[in-house]
Amino acid sequence: MAVEVKLKRWGNSMAVIVPSILVEQKNMKENDKILIEIVKKADLSDVFGMIKKRKMSGQEAKDMAREGWD
Repeated sequence: MAVEVKLKRWGNSMAVIVPSILVEQKNMKENDKILIEIVKKADLSDVFGMIKKRKMSGQEAKDMAREGWD
């Protein structure tokens, strides 16, 4: 199940808030251990339009969108 959340600063760390509806559905309680998969939502708005201008291939556009994610 994927859920979109916003990353927020919490002291010197970063945190996410799990929506209460998900907590209820999964019967989660404080101190439960959960597994989170991190996938950054890509903003491709700056890429669209560049493909035609620069004669960029689809693979080059994907590579540009993935920059910084090893």
